[in-house]
Amino acid sequence: AQTPVEKGLKSINRQAAEAYIGFLADDELQGREAGFHGSRVAARYIASLLKEMGIRPLGESYYQPFDAYRKERQQKGRLEVHPDSIAKLKQVVHQKLSMNNVLGMIPGKKTNEYVIVGAHFDHLGIDPALDGDQIYNGADDNASGTVGIMAIANAFAKAKADGKGPKRSILILHVTGEEHGLLGSKYYVENPLFPLANTVANINIDMIGRSDVEHAKNNQYVYVIGADKLSSDLHIITEEANSLYTNIKLDFRYNDFNDPNRFYYRSDHYNFAKNGVPAIFFFNGV
Repeated sequence: AQTPVEKGLKSINRQAAEAYIGFLADDELQGREAGFHGSRVAARYIASLLKEMGIRPLGESYYQPFDAYRKERQQKGRLEVHPDSIAKLKQVVHQKLSMNNVLGMIPGKKTNEYVIVGAHFDHLGIDPALDGDQIYNGADDNASGTVGIMAIANAFAKAKADGKGPKRSILILHVTGEEHGLLGSKYYVENPLFPLANTVANINIDMIGRSDVEHAKNNQYVYVIGADKLSSDLHIITEEANSLYTNIKLDFRYNDFNDPNRFYYRSDHYNFAKNGVPAIFFFNGV
């Protein structure tokens, strides 16, 4: 008979991943730009999947709502979520966009310690200035990461249902507004649902849907960034888990503060890292 861990791992499969990505990246979702209709549909879809998997909401709702503001007529202008910035923008003509992070909880044995597994689900929306196809579908960026953490959530939920729950509570955090400046993760760390001091790690998955030219001959790899920046334990655990379960190539070439691509600073894990939470970022390149 399969162990609960083996059963959970077996639940991660290509067929489900392709179905979820197919929905999120469909033209009908209009590129999932944060604050617009397609992103709201995506948020409701993600919440429905969490519910179907038996992953409970925090309180009465799966949503963490917030508003982002920018000056009117600056459609590409910087959006702000900090209360001080919002107060200044409210004094002038402004635009408000309402957004939602989507969250679910898998309780652990240590109820006062949390691991946050996250990915952003928004993308770039529509560009009317383009000829032909005007929709940025975002299958790789970041329907792939969204589905990745959903698969992880489902595996943990199945293992817990079979009596093998996690040691620490796992918060599944689908953030929005990444493409507008890491807004959803910024809002979360400024308004955490649990103290950041009790959050032992953030795992961020962004763009794992395709291989880059460096790995054209072997797509069994992932770039690993940030694991050793605030915690040597996180780096060691990552290597041990890979050796035990997946045995793919862990590529650390971008794990450098001086990397000219600055990938460490460009996805949602960074908002956790700069607030003292050990964070690790997995992606497959650009």
